[in-house]
Amino acid sequence: MRVGVPTEIKVHEYRVGLTPSAVREYVARGHQVMVQSGAGAGIMATDEAYKKAGAKIVKTAEEIFAKADMVVKVKEPQPSEWVQLREGQILFTYLHLAPDPKQAKGLIKSKCTAIAYETVTDARGTLPLLAPMSEVAGRLAIEAAGEAMRRSEGGAGILLGGVPGVPAGRVCVIGGGVVGTHAARMAVGLGADVTVVDRSIPRLREIDELFHGRVRTRYSTLDTIDHEISIADAVIGAVLIPGAAAPKLVTRKMLKHMKPGSVLVDVAIDQGGCFETSKPTTHAEPTYVVDGIIHYCVANMPGAVPQTSAAALNNATLPYGLALADKGLEALHAHSEIGRGLLAGLNVHKGKVTSKAVAESLNLKFVDPEVALAE
Repeated sequence: MRVGVPTEIKVHEYRVGLTPSAVREYVARGHQVMVQSGAGAGIMATDEAYKKAGAKIVKTAEEIFAKADMVVKVKEPQPSEWVQLREGQILFTYLHLAPDPKQAKGLIKSKCTAIAYETVTDARGTLPLLAPMSEVAGRLAIEAAGEAMRRSEGGAGILLGGVPGVPAGRVCVIGGGVVGTHAARMAVGLGADVTVVDRSIPRLREIDELFHGRVRTRYSTLDTIDHEISIADAVIGAVLIPGAAAPKLVTRKMLKHMKPGSVLVDVAIDQGGCFETSKPTTHAEPTYVVDGIIHYCVANMPGAVPQTSAAALNNATLPYGLALADKGLEALHAHSEIGRGLLAGLNVHKGKVTSKAVAESLNLKFVDPEVALAE
């Protein structure tokens, strides 16, 4: 199969769909890999490194989209990219379609086969291709909160870990999944006063055992969230409904109860955000203020540490990408864990929406993925 890797064009996105190490694996399996010149610059990987791995270097993204049977990316295709996709072509990347009707319509019109990293599953029903970036984003969320809390950045001027004789900053993490757990881990490591809010009591038990009582756990209700954000210096939004738009758990009205200069970090912004006042920002301008509350809503947080995040992402996506390269769409029919996982990742195929969560979020017709593939 001809596999193409274009340079990411989203603002301040430095990751790359395939690292040189991953390219070598594809080439070893007999596949042709085309990489756009400069695609690996963000991870300090030169064109020469890709050539050594067996890739062909091409000058433009247009050549990638025109010739590749499968396009491997990191972020969702931008308008200039989705118009180049075509029927019979596989797109393998993060999509986050639920809050993005324009992209969804673009992919539907292209009639390509779009498989979303964030909805691919494993045998346990977890999200193995989302997890590594969730780990990175969770840890970065605390770094982002700490920086935004500085007085020079408009924050209240509180050090998360405090110092002897001075209370530590209070961090409320809404959501106890992968993002929330890693955010809590970072915050605890800095010495912050941490509370994790979640609606799963079994998960709260796991978090309590994991942190040996160093993190408070609270069951998620409107009263709980209202109280915890009112005393927090930083709130991390870490909720996830796979494939669907994130629920708005903090309303604008609730901001009035928060301390001036406190910080909201919305890690769920790729899925529309879990705060009513959230809107996507970039690494160039990461924050804005609403009612005296600082909002950090960067939609590609892991892009800030591309060497770490690209390597972690490629480790997770490699077996799935190789299966697609080896078997094409037959990989989605395979009676294997990877085949079932890829089928769950199928969001759009030949103009049909094959993710129920996406269809419901965008009020579009849902077609069962197995039915769509059989047509």
